[in-house]
Order: sequence, then structure tokens, then C-alpha cells
Amino acid sequence: MWNGKTLSVVLPTYNEKDSIAETIRAFDQLGIVDDILVVNNNATEGTSDEVAMTTAREVLEPRQGYGAAIRRGLAEVDTDLICICEPDGTFNPRDLAKLLPFTEDCDLVLGSRTVSTFIWDGANMGRFLQWGNWGVAKTIEALFNTSYLSDVGCTFRVVSKDLVPGLLRDSRVHGSAFGLEMLMLALIARDTVVQVPVNYHPRIGTSAVTGDTRTAIRLGFQMLGIVLSMRIRPPRRRRRATARRGQHEAMRQPGLWNPPEPSDQSAIGRKHEDADSAPR
Repeated sequence: MWNGKTLSVVLPTYNEKDSIAETIRAFDQLGIVDDILVVNNNATEGTSDEVAMTTAREVLEPRQGYGAAIRRGLAEVDTDLICICEPDGTFNPRDLAKLLPFTEDCDLVLGSRTVSTFIWDGANMGRFLQWGNWGVAKTIEALFNTSYLSDVGCTFRVVSKDLVPGLLRDSRVHGSAFGLEMLMLALIARDTVVQVPVNYHPRIGTSAVTGDTRTAIRLGFQMLGIVLSMRIRPPRRRRRATARRGQHEAMRQPGLWNPPEPSDQSAIGRKHEDADSAPR
């Protein structure tokens, strides 16, 4: 439990047999996580044996794709806050301590892997991926008038329980672009979103998406397509009537104090192969 709120971690897995147990233990050692759920998405043989040696529980999601795995995870957990992270060694579970404080004011807290200070030697975040994520992020800023964005593919994030029903109802992507779709749905619904830099380490094993240049390019164009289609024909998302949003809107009425907009950490994917792409 963190700050009086229950907290779960959802770890989708396909090709992380050699790193998943260590990732689970690292989250467990934080001492604040109430539930660790592994969503086995037709994972490499032996993955379940690694999970069985930890405190995590496991569910099988037979439908292939990162989005399918995350949707299953969100449906399975029942905590106030849900952390989503990939167990491939690229993220440091200790960075969860960076994300959680922003949940006091935001519905969705995203990590960012594109800040050079936090990119470790050997991490798969070269100029192509950095500028690709930055370019899509800036397109979203321009088309949707959002605050600062720098990374649309980071899969380390924390989401409020209040957002889950709407995300499960409105999301359509079952593949690697689900992380972007989650961001877009939150922005369109005017949910409060913030982005925070996190450490990005070399991956243990090879990614089926960013490990292949052609697949990464294809995913990038798919993401741009999602952004443009939502700009032309946005989904009809219902806004949530929450006490926190009511307080924020009341504070911004004329004559009342208006809190300043955040600056460098301002409000504002997964390496699984898409369901309609080549097998991972």
C-alpha cells in the first residue's frame, strides 16, 4: 500500500523468461506493492516456472499482443492504483517511487525514456527511436493542444482505478500500439496526465519490435495513423465526474487562484508484436 492506497503491478510477458523473476522480486522488495500479476501472453517455455518461484500470481491470456495482455491485466486487478511495466530489465522498479507522488493529482502517470540523462549505455534508445517517439509526441501536442510530451512508447506507467472501466470499454488496439491508444483516450477524455523521466536500461534478450528496424518503423507509422484518425474522428469518451476534477475546475474559475502549469515534468509503448504483424 502506498499513501493509503492499494497498489498492484501488472507485468505482461512474452519473451522475458530470463528477467521476469528478478523484476518481480525488485517490485516486491519495495514493500508497497499489494499484488503482482503476471499476464502470460503465450510466453516462452519455462516462464511460468520462473514466476512460480516468486510471490506473483499468473494468468494466461491466449490472444496475442501487448494490448490484449494489458487489457486482461487491468480486468484482473482490483486496487486503487495499477502500475504497468515490462519485465525485460529495461526499467528500474525503484523508479516507481518517482511516478507515485504524481498520482495525487493525475489520473495517468507516464514514464519517459527519451531524456538522455537517464538512458544507460547499451539501452535500445538510439537517435532513430528517440526522434521517432519525440516526433509522434510533438504531433499530438500540436493536434490536441496538450502540454509537454516527449515519449509515446514508454510502457512504465501508473493508472488510477477510476480510468480502468473507460479504457476497457473504449480501447480497440490489441497490439503494441495499445500504450499510445491509452494515452490518446485519456487526453480526449480530458483526464489528467503527466510524464516523468525514468531510467532506461539495456534489455535482457531481444525485443521483437524495437529489436527489428522494419518492425519499429511499421509500428511508428501505425502510431501516427492512430493519432491522425483520433484527430479526424475522435472516439466518444465520457468524462468522469470525480471529486478531484471538480476541485480542479472550481479552482480555475474566475476570481479564484489558478495553480501554475507544470514545467519540465508537465501534464500531458511495449515491445510486443501487433496481433496482425509477424509472430514474435
